[in-house]
Amino acid sequence: MMYDYLIVGAGLFGSVFAYEMNKRGKKCLVIDKRPHIGGNCYTEQIEGINVHKYGAHIFHTSDKKIWDFINSFAVFNNFVNSPVAIYGNDVYNLPFNMNTFSKMWGIKTPDQAQKIISQQISKTKISAPRNLEEQALLLVGKDIYEKLIKGYTEKQWGRPCSKLPAFIINRLPLRFTYDNNYFNDRFQGVPIGGYTQIFEKLLNGTDVWLDTDYTMLKKDRIAHKIIYTGRIDAFFDYCFGALEFRSVRYENEIYDCSNFQGNAVVNYTSSDVPYTRTIEHKHFEFGTQPKTVISREYFIEQKTDTEPYYPVNDEKNNLLFGNYRELAKTRSDVIFGGRLGEYRYYDMDRVICSALKAAENE
Repeated sequence: MMYDYLIVGAGLFGSVFAYEMNKRGKKCLVIDKRPHIGGNCYTEQIEGINVHKYGAHIFHTSDKKIWDFINSFAVFNNFVNSPVAIYGNDVYNLPFNMNTFSKMWGIKTPDQAQKIISQQISKTKISAPRNLEEQALLLVGKDIYEKLIKGYTEKQWGRPCSKLPAFIINRLPLRFTYDNNYFNDRFQGVPIGGYTQIFEKLLNGTDVWLDTDYTMLKKDRIAHKIIYTGRIDAFFDYCFGALEFRSVRYENEIYDCSNFQGNAVVNYTSSDVPYTRTIEHKHFEFGTQPKTVISREYFIEQKTDTEPYYPVNDEKNNLLFGNYRELAKTRSDVIFGGRLGEYRYYDMDRVICSALKAAENE
C-alpha cells in the first residue's frame, strides 16, 4: 500500500498530525522504534498507579484552543505543579517565591527579600553575564544560586555552570508572592487515567507499527511524504556531525507505604546527591493506593544506546543545527517536527500547536 504520510514517531507531534490528517481522509502509517505509543508522554500502570515512564509530564498552557483540544481526549484534573527542593536538611518551595525567601533568610515581606537579593547582586559587580553562573548571580544573588541552582544545574548538564550559556537560566521564575505554582499558565493539569489513553484515541483508525526503526523502511518508498520526529542529524546520517543531547536514566522503586515524600516532585539541589529529583507518581492524580512508586532521575551524557532528551542549545550545536536545517529545506517531501526534529526544547502545548499548524499547511 502507498500511504499519503509515513509518520516517524508515535509521540505528541506525530500522533496529533496523524489524527488531523486521518480526519481529512488521508492514509497514514505511524512507526515507532519503541514497543509503545505516546513517546516520552507514555504512562504505564504499576501497582494501580499511572507512572510517567519518561519523567514528570504536567500539561500547562495559556492557549484555550490547545487546552480544549487536549481535553477532548481525556478528563484532566486540577493538579498544580508545586515542587520542593531539598538542600542538606532544609526544604525549600519552588519556584523561588516568598516561601523560599522566608525559609532562606527568616524574613516576611517582599521588601525584605528584594533588599537582600539586591545587596547580593550588587556585590557581584556583573554587568553583562557571560555564562549561566553569572546570569544566575545577577538574577537571584549568591545564596539562592549556591543552594538551589548550582548543584542541580551542574548535575543536569554535566558541566560547570561557568561553562553553560547564560540563556538557560532565564526559564526560572522569580516571584515576590507566597505562590508555589511553578507555571504562570491559565490552564494546568494531568489526565485522569494517564497519558496513554490520549494517544490511543489520537491514533484510532491509523496504521501503527511498533518496534519499527525508520532505517528498516528508509529504502522503501511507501508514502508520498514523510513526517519525521526523530533526530534530524540521524536522518541525514550525521553528515555534519552529531548534535549533542542530554539523556536521563530513571530508577523506579516500589515502597510498601501510601505516601513516601508528600509531594509529586522533589528536587535535590546539592551536588553530593547523585540524582536531580524524585517523582512520586501517585500524587499527580491524588492517588490513595496502599503502595507508592518512586522514580529517581539521573542526568547522563546521551550516547548511541541512550535516549536523547534535552538538546544542548549552545553556540556550537546551534550552528551545527543550522547546517541541518538548511539541508532539510532541500527535502520538500519531508516535514521535520518535535524536539528532536527541530532541535529545541518544547513544552507539550507548543508541540501540539506546531503539529496542528503543520497539518493545516498540508
